[in-house]
Amino acid sequence: MSEWVQQLLPNASKIPSEIIEATRQTLYMVFWTSLIAGVLGILLGVVLVVSRKDGILENRFIYQCLDKVINIVRSIPFIILLSLLALFTRFIVGTTIGEKAALVPLVIGVIPFFARQIEIALLEVNPGVIEAAQAMGTHPLGIIFRVYLVEGLAGIVRVSALTIINVIGLTTMAGAVGAGGIGNLAISRGYNRFQTDITVVATLIILVLVFISQFISNLIIKKIKHT
Repeated sequence: MSEWVQQLLPNASKIPSEIIEATRQTLYMVFWTSLIAGVLGILLGVVLVVSRKDGILENRFIYQCLDKVINIVRSIPFIILLSLLALFTRFIVGTTIGEKAALVPLVIGVIPFFARQIEIALLEVNPGVIEAAQAMGTHPLGIIFRVYLVEGLAGIVRVSALTIINVIGLTTMAGAVGAGGIGNLAISRGYNRFQTDITVVATLIILVLVFISQFISNLIIKKIKHT
């Protein structure tokens, strides 16, 4: 078995510790980016929904400002965002290299995407339920927590899985410019040194992470729909 692996993956079989460390770095970036951008994205998504026209807290100024900022940041390619935020990242973290430094552009890049996805998910909540809650005199905060976030939970989980998969892809891009992780391993060894088997292993690890994320989200959505 060991000889078979060495023949099939001659370069990857020599650096198992580097592959494990790169996987850990990718998981670190995915976890913290998903957590921070998740909280802030849900907050902004809720603000977008309640402040839009005919929303429960309609405020055209706030909605227009937030909507435009999200559209602008979402329009910037992530590889350019990494460069644009270099000085800000250095100010916050003290360096632009490594997985901790990558968290700054990752979080800033993911928040607008996730906020928009949350907005779409919450807009799928049945307006009749919201009107019924308003008719019963429920406070706007009560409608947000007991109607929007509860009734839209399946949609929130679905877009969260989509966002996590997007984050996994962005970490590989960040790795290409010094953040570490699977992307860095694939570029530094697989591409620059023509060690194709390492690129294949890196791709397989990314696919496994994506499949696990999708599998867990499907389980959660299935459980929510049966409760």
